Amino acid sequence: MQPPGPPPAYSPAANGDFTFVSSADAEDLSGSIASPDVKLNLGGDFIKESTATTFLRQRGYGWLLEVEDDDPEDNKPLLEELDIDLKDIYYKIRCVLMPMPSLGFNRQVVRDNPDFWGPLAVVLFFSMISLYGQFRVVSWIITIWIFGSLTIFLLARVLGGEVAYGQVLGVIGYSLLPLIVIAPILLVVGSFEVVSTLIKLFGVFWAAYSAASLLVGEEFKTKKPLLIYPIFLLYIYFLSLYTGV
Repeated sequence: MQPPGPPPAYSPAANGDFTFVSSADAEDLSGSIASPDVKLNLGGDFIKESTATTFLRQRGYGWLLEVEDDDPEDNKPLLEELDIDLKDIYYKIRCVLMPMPSLGFNRQVVRDNPDFWGPLAVVLFFSMISLYGQFRVVSWIITIWIFGSLTIFLLARVLGGEVAYGQVLGVIGYSLLPLIVIAPILLVVGSFEVVSTLIKLFGVFWAAYSAASLLVGEEFKTKKPLLIYPIFLLYIYFLSLYTGV
């Protein structure tokens, strides 16, 4: 009786069925298992993946290899991202510095389309020329701008005016420009007290008129002086922060 031999090996046939082969034939069967080359089609160009890339994809970590497309919204210019319109700011500056209706400027845009960066730039510039080596003046001017505008806003609402705090903040900030204009003149004529006083009064009236003409509408009727007067006092205080009086 012959001892039992090794179990027969088997291999798949062409039709998909398994057929048994003898052990002698199985000895000639050899080979290796290698990972197939995976190629990606990117725009018509085939790129061979590395072994590490294939390993990650087979383990379900292919999402680590994904590359997000650039969002056009992330490529906006800095000024557009911060909502800064230099042309609009320049036009509002001209409207404040030249408040006469005969010049044809649409001055209501300063009130009806308020912004923050333009008035802030004007207030900071006025603060810089008011320094005289004392940096605390900057905080004082910004504080007076914010809370002075709030006072004008509350008074306007009490008197029946239809204005928003942002509108008042923008108008009061932009209307500091006349005081900035007279600042270098005061440096020249500072020794002439009478001339200096007249220039100061002119600058305050200029700033107050520019602001009041935008904030004081027809809805105030006979109550206009009640709003014009505190605006005038507010710019006198601004000027006193500059001159040190």
